[in-house]
Amino acid sequence: MADRVPLVDYLVLSDDPHLVAHECERCGARFFDRRNACASCGATNFHQVDIPRKGTLLTYTIVSTAGPGIQVPFVAAVVDCGGTTVRGNLVNVQPDPGQVRTGMEVRLTTVSVGTDGAGVEAVGYGFEPA
Repeated sequence: MADRVPLVDYLVLSDDPHLVAHECERCGARFFDRRNACASCGATNFHQVDIPRKGTLLTYTIVSTAGPGIQVPFVAAVVDCGGTTVRGNLVNVQPDPGQVRTGMEVRLTTVSVGTDGAGVEAVGYGFEPA
């Protein structure tokens, strides 16, 4: 099997792939990127927390125009995962308003982004209907 690497630092590839966030120890705000200070309260201490794999679709848009090489249409989504807002694409569903609705239950899934000449696969994430 080829090596796999996550496309983003906060995607953990394991038997149970999941996202991790940095949570402010003072106010509980969560961030996926590295922070020197909390954007909500200014504190400087964080710890990592696992983000629930299941969530609820808060809002979405069906993207019909994109840059060269990006297949359209696709569904760009915002998901509430146990109180943490996560942005990602909705996959394994037709990009059609009849198939996608706010409030629908979704779950995290991994998606292959591509493989390099050495056989290393880049892996991203998305959400699919639960």
